[in-house]
Amino acid sequence: MDIGFVYPQTEFGNDPYAIRDLAQTAEGLGFTHVLTYDHVLGVNPDREEDWQGPYDYQSPFQSPFLLFSFMAGVTGDIGFITGILILPQRQTALVAKQAATLDVLCAGRFRLGIGTGWNKPEYVSLGENFHNRGQRIEEQVELLRQLWTKPLVNFSGRWHTIPDAGINPLPIQRPIPIWFGGHADAVLRRSATIGDGWLPMYRRAQDALPAIEKISGYRIQAGKSMDNFGIDARIRYENGNPASWEEQLRSWQAAGATHVSLNTMQAGFETPADHINALKMFASSLDIRAWK
Repeated sequence: MDIGFVYPQTEFGNDPYAIRDLAQTAEGLGFTHVLTYDHVLGVNPDREEDWQGPYDYQSPFQSPFLLFSFMAGVTGDIGFITGILILPQRQTALVAKQAATLDVLCAGRFRLGIGTGWNKPEYVSLGENFHNRGQRIEEQVELLRQLWTKPLVNFSGRWHTIPDAGINPLPIQRPIPIWFGGHADAVLRRSATIGDGWLPMYRRAQDALPAIEKISGYRIQAGKSMDNFGIDARIRYENGNPASWEEQLRSWQAAGATHVSLNTMQAGFETPADHINALKMFASSLDIRAWK
């Protein structure tokens, strides 16, 4: 099982040297990957329409492709995954180009985690339809894989048309792995049938078991096994208890997780150094290289 960490974007600040130190320290400690969340815009929650969400305009988010390109330039082995990129609020060909460029710059260390998101004002601001996002994402995945594997693409779908054109350079991975995030039944089906992995948000492994069983069932129906399918769960640093961390890791491993990402946010840390020290504490307490 690979053990990575969640980039603590809402608490870490914007110092590029601190971001460099975080990436290099994590890689040196043996963390296998870094996962980052995605929002292009934050909205003002004080609005007439009914709106609820965990983030608003005061929550900082680095652009995932740019953040990972920066980290790729100062590291050599650590992998990168978006958890998740809100794909339907973006132009598909542009995402294909950005992801391919990142994959080249990081020498094939990238996984693209995608989802439909929940923030309607963000969709409106980016000029995309919030209400058909679930239907469009499946066509987007099909098109992404064609753009990543063919020098020229002829595509005519319900929402996309590409008349004999392609991206250059193509990615190192052809295609880049696509993982889905979300818990709705439609998401589990997409993960199983057209995805390479799933990104659960459950706090406990036992709560995720029914969803994992559904995914396994959908894969069997599609003539696929779970052998080449990944699950990247998240655990929280919380009060810094190594016994609790180990219990969570073992429970996720027993549930079939192939990856786990440590989240140091909401643990009371106030500086970038606090988050970096938390990674050191976690890695030294559990010998994370031994879990691979």
